[in-house]
Amino acid sequence: MTKAGLYHYFPSKEAMLFEIMRFGLERMEAEVIGPASRVRDPEARLRQMLMQHARIITRAEGAVAQLFHEQRALSPVMRKVVNELERRYFHLVRATLKEIRKAGRLRDVELSVAALSLIGMIQWLPRWFRPDGRLTADQAAREITDLALAAVLKPVSRKKR
Repeated sequence: MTKAGLYHYFPSKEAMLFEIMRFGLERMEAEVIGPASRVRDPEARLRQMLMQHARIITRAEGAVAQLFHEQRALSPVMRKVVNELERRYFHLVRATLKEIRKAGRLRDVELSVAALSLIGMIQWLPRWFRPDGRLTADQAAREITDLALAAVLKPVSRKKR
């Protein structure tokens, strides 16, 4: 497709950026938020969310994640739509951490800081992950998920015999 052909479908660069961001967030809704909402156990839910988020990020759509740093290029109306979709994911992660805290399994961490940090770890993946690198996408997703969970979950105590 030519550059001119793109403008047949999009009236501006801003509109194109908005559609790319919305596409990425729709993937999050369909592949992370929706399925996670059906998982009752909060630790299993958090693991599933982080793994799926990492898998999306390490696919070709990882380019979408890098564009999220360009939100300030959007109009306030478009930015509000993107921010609302992002907030849904943040609130689900935070609520899941709160459930884990109620079960006595969460380290002494501030919930919002922990939720933003977990999301940030995964959002950083496209900066270093290479599909032709040493780790497969699933290995990278598993590594980052294990690291993230170790950061927020209390270690499982082992009883001595």
